[in-house]
Amino acid sequence: MIRKKQSALQIDEIKKIYSGYSGIYDFIFKRFFYPRQRYVINSLGIKPGETVLDVGVGTGLSLPIYPRHCNVIGIDLSSEMLSKAQEKVKKYKLNHVTLMEMDASVLGFSDNAFDYVVAAHVISVVPNPVPVISEIKRVSKQYGKIVIINHFQSQNKFLAKLEAVISPICTKIGWRSDLALEDLITETKLEIDQKYQIKKHDIWKVVYAVNNK
Repeated sequence: MIRKKQSALQIDEIKKIYSGYSGIYDFIFKRFFYPRQRYVINSLGIKPGETVLDVGVGTGLSLPIYPRHCNVIGIDLSSEMLSKAQEKVKKYKLNHVTLMEMDASVLGFSDNAFDYVVAAHVISVVPNPVPVISEIKRVSKQYGKIVIINHFQSQNKFLAKLEAVISPICTKIGWRSDLALEDLITETKLEIDQKYQIKKHDIWKVVYAVNNK
């Protein structure tokens, strides 16, 4: 069962850590995250006028990838990360993008608001992913598409134990390493349409779910 672990980061701690990352995040993580985000977003086939919620948008690495014919709202807990995202909105003239500071476990949107909800590299950052997924399902339209890109605990028993051991250390730098996808699916009742790794030994999985309300 997935719980809010004793070692899980609290909201204020997450804000502090990612505030520190904001100035160097792109330099460190772009080479790992951007190609995967580009591949996934380009595969969605987003149609003109459709609405997208990008949960945990961070510094906005994903924002220039979205087609300009859709409407994108990007949310993040860190105002410093959002400031970097806003620089990209201005630089690339992304008039179809709106940014908001928001807690993903308490989304300030009405039910059935989005055609797509994308959560890239964020589910293992939040203190408890279950209410975050519940909120994502709530704001997604019926039969809307939910896309999660994340590291999940290995199904190899040895690696899984190792990830559990190092998870308290990982939380100190901003994420947990022991989140099991199967437990997440069970507890949130996600209707999984597809899951895969872009590369054979990729440590991140792409998970597509359909919101069958």
